[in-house]
Amino acid sequence: MQQSKIPVYILSGFLGSGKTTLLMRMLAHCKETGKEAAIIMNELGKENVEGHLFETGTMYELLEGCICCTIQDDLRETLEEVSARSADSPVDVLFIEGTGAANPIDIQEVLYSEPYVSTYELMSVITVADAAQFLEYQSLFASTGEVRRLIADQLACCSLLLLTKTDLVSASHLKKVRSKISKTPGGQNLADVPAADFPIDRLFEKRIHSVLQSRSSDSATAHRHGTLQAIRLTDIPIVTKKELLVWCRHLPAHVVRGKGVVSLIGSSGAAAPYSLQLSGGKAVVSPLPADCGKEPVIILIGPSLDRQEIREFYEKLIHQ
Repeated sequence: MQQSKIPVYILSGFLGSGKTTLLMRMLAHCKETGKEAAIIMNELGKENVEGHLFETGTMYELLEGCICCTIQDDLRETLEEVSARSADSPVDVLFIEGTGAANPIDIQEVLYSEPYVSTYELMSVITVADAAQFLEYQSLFASTGEVRRLIADQLACCSLLLLTKTDLVSASHLKKVRSKISKTPGGQNLADVPAADFPIDRLFEKRIHSVLQSRSSDSATAHRHGTLQAIRLTDIPIVTKKELLVWCRHLPAHVVRGKGVVSLIGSSGAAAPYSLQLSGGKAVVSPLPADCGKEPVIILIGPSLDRQEIREFYEKLIHQ
């Protein structure tokens, strides 16, 4: 009896748009329904600082490069590893989360090539867009042509498009975002409700029915992430939450995403570990378990980051 193919869902979206939050929601559903999940997670940096979030599913980390170009061979090897594991302990669903700089079309091409097309069945490419930052990312004055092209490619490739962070914007702003997206390739796949309200069972629907259907437009066939890069900061000093947030607010505007683990001084005077998430110039810190075992590190991502400039900002954090 021939083994059925492993369903695959690609999660796409620009840096900080909410891919991981969506993935965690889908993983929770897998756990509730008794499905065994595998996750391939890609990071531009040397480490995945969000690995502690995933208690459900077997995770494979692809680091120090983009899954759709510089480490595409690593993706192929990982797909082979997942299929080999599934032969002994069946994998019911595979999630692939690329970096915020990844173009999903390149991941699809791997899945549609031999021998992977015989093992995996691509169900959907789900792209998330940050409603709070989308218009700014489309601005000629507030973003780069590279960022605009990358976001356009991610939208064009999707079979389902979800808006995130809609609670952070006004109704009029959200209307402008929807209008802008509706005029782009892939805009017809925009859901009527925000990502958080989209029915969980519909997230798992099969939305791609052929190789040809997945190729939304010629503009999405060439990978572009150019000079987007990640800079890793270590030896992070113990500071107060206020000091860290002030530092984050003054980072260069072209730092479009940041994440990490930091040690902050609490009201009691003792230091405790926190998760740092930086997107759209806004920083959020969340407490982590005291025994999480994570060393302080901050990953900053953006186009054409100047390492010396970032180093100077790092020194300000140390000496403030």
